[in-house]
Amino acid sequence: MNKDIKAYNADQSAGDKRICAALAKAIDAHFAKIAGAEHKIWHAHPVWFLDGNPIVGYHKLKGKGGCIRLMFWSGKSFDEPGLSPVPPDTKFKTAAAHFTAADQIPAKDLRRWLAKSVEIQWDYKNVVKRKGKLLRLK
Repeated sequence: MNKDIKAYNADQSAGDKRICAALAKAIDAHFAKIAGAEHKIWHAHPVWFLDGNPIVGYHKLKGKGGCIRLMFWSGKSFDEPGLSPVPPDTKFKTAAAHFTAADQIPAKDLRRWLAKSVEIQWDYKNVVKRKGKLLRLK
């Protein structure tokens, strides 16, 4: 795993470190098998990309009880009950799950969400070039 992501995780509180470590391990394992996948700190948070397109990431939220938010850039299109739109009522397709403890992470759901994140993608990589218009990839 990227040393900057390890440093980000290490900088969290004890409980949040466990959440971040569990998420990073699962996400890293899933994307390690995929050509064109990379991960890095982007806008101060760990994010995984496919061919330069942001797919999934997580970060500490100050509000919402200080939880860790796992965000999928195309998650609204997954049609999954465990993911909520972020923010609601926008043209973007982001959706997220929120965790305050590592044992709240639904491993089976996470694997399914990660699989959908590869199959269902909106082109955030070129959204600025297209003046805010999102196009579906694949």
